Amino acid sequence: MNENGSGARRVLVVEDDVMIRMLIEDMLTDLGFAVAAEASKVHDALAAVQSTDIDVAILDVNLSGETTGPVAAALAARGTPFVFATGYGEHGLPDQFRDRPLLKKPFQIDNLKRMLDTALTGA
Repeated sequence: MNENGSGARRVLVVEDDVMIRMLIEDMLTDLGFAVAAEASKVHDALAAVQSTDIDVAILDVNLSGETTGPVAAALAARGTPFVFATGYGEHGLPDQFRDRPLLKKPFQIDNLKRMLDTALTGA
């Protein structure tokens, strides 16, 4: 159980495309996760990392030309697992985080679940 009394894992969704963000949030709800926060800009995501209780994060690699590397670094410093989501493949990932789970866009709900499970178990 989480501190909020719910068994649902809390997710930070960092995605600049509103339609994709809504789709991810719907998938998360269907999988039994709770969306703790969402962000479409790096500074908003960094603020959410500092102020929101989250269990795992999904990071779009590129937010309108801005990389989410600083968000990944902040999550790693806190020991919070995360998954990258990108349509560009591995070459867009920050070098120090190439070992993290990668969701290739477009993705289906089963791939989302598998990557979140991988991130949460540290596999």
